[in-house]
Amino acid sequence: MRACRIRLLRVPVRVPALVPVRALAALVLVCCTGLTAGCTLPTARAGGDSAASGAAVPSASGAAGDLQSRYQRVIKEVLPSVVQIQASGDLGSGVVFDGAGHIVTNAHVVGSEKTFKVTTANSEEPLTASLVYSYPEQDLAVIRLDKVPAGLRPAVFGDSAKVEVGQIVLAMGSPLGLASSVTEGIVSATGRTVSEGAEGGTGATIANMVQTSAAINPGNSGGALVGLDGRIIGIPTLAAADPGLGGSAAAGIGFAIPVSMVKTVAGQIVRQGKVVDSGRAALGITGRTVVDAAYRPVGVAVVTVRAGDAAARAGLRPGDVITRLGERPITTITSLSEALAADEPGRRTTVTYERDGAGKTVEVTLGAQ
Repeated sequence: MRACRIRLLRVPVRVPALVPVRALAALVLVCCTGLTAGCTLPTARAGGDSAASGAAVPSASGAAGDLQSRYQRVIKEVLPSVVQIQASGDLGSGVVFDGAGHIVTNAHVVGSEKTFKVTTANSEEPLTASLVYSYPEQDLAVIRLDKVPAGLRPAVFGDSAKVEVGQIVLAMGSPLGLASSVTEGIVSATGRTVSEGAEGGTGATIANMVQTSAAINPGNSGGALVGLDGRIIGIPTLAAADPGLGGSAAAGIGFAIPVSMVKTVAGQIVRQGKVVDSGRAALGITGRTVVDAAYRPVGVAVVTVRAGDAAARAGLRPGDVITRLGERPITTITSLSEALAADEPGRRTTVTYERDGAGKTVEVTLGAQ
C-alpha cells in the first residue's frame, strides 16, 4: 500500500444553514501506510431454515449482548457530561470538568469569543457561559456556566498511561449540530505528534495525541473520547482528509488530545485562571523557516531571543539558523515545534546551527513554554 499525504482538518466545520459555524482549516501530516478499521458490534446471523419455520432467532449472541450492554451503560453514564457549545457562528462540543460549571473544550471552538450558549443533556433551553481562559498552544480552553443547573454531571477522567492500542472507545459530541451523538471505534495508535495550521486553527503542535478509528466529524471538537470504563481518555480535536481524494474525509483517522494534558491544562485554568506550567519544552526564541536556492526548507532562522531563556543562555542570537535539535534534523518551524513538543523542560540537549556560514553545536538546557 502506498504512503499517502493527508490534510488534518480541525473540527468544527461548516454545517447546514440552520447551524452556521466556522469554515474548515487545513493541517498537514505525513501518515503511515497502514490503517486500522474500527470495531463493529457483532450480531447473530439468522439461519434461512429457522426463519422459514418460524423458529425464534436471537437478535444477538450472549457475548454481543454483553458488549452492547456495556456500550449502552457507558453512553448513559457519560453523555450527560458532554455539552454543545455555540459561539457566534461556530459550533462545537465540550465536557463538564467539575460541579462548579467549568467546561473544557478546544481553543479553536471558542476562538476569540468571550460568551457562549451551552446546551446540556438536561437543559431544554441554552445556558449562558463565559470564557475563563483559552490556551491556543495546546488547543484547549475552559468556559464556565453563568448559572449551574441542577443535576449537572462532571465527567470522570482517566489515565493516559493506561490507554492501549486496540482499546474500544466511543466519541461523543455534536457532529454537524446533531447533539448527543455517539460513534465507536478503537485506539489506533498513541504518542502521535500533530501540528495544526495557523489559518483557522491555533497553530499548535500537540504531542502524545491519541489516534482513533472512531468517526470524528465536524462539530465533535471539544467533546469526549471515552473508554468502556466510562472514563474520558481524550478530547477529539482533528480529523483527516486526503487531498488525493479531493479533500474527502479519510475514514478512520482522527486525533484526540490526551487526557493527561487535558487535566493539567484545565486544572491550572480552574485553579489559577491561566496556565502557569505547560509542561512543554521551549528554547525561548521566535523563528522562521529558511529555504535554499531550490526553495527547499533547510532550517529555522532565529528572529528574536528571549533574555534569560534557554537559547540566550546557550549563546544563540538573531540570524543563527538552527538545523538540528539533539538527534532530530530541523528543517522548518513546524519540525522544531514537534521536536520541542516531544521533549521536556529541564532536559539537557544540543542545538546545531549555522552562523556566518560556519556550523556550530552548543549544549542547551530546555526551558518551559
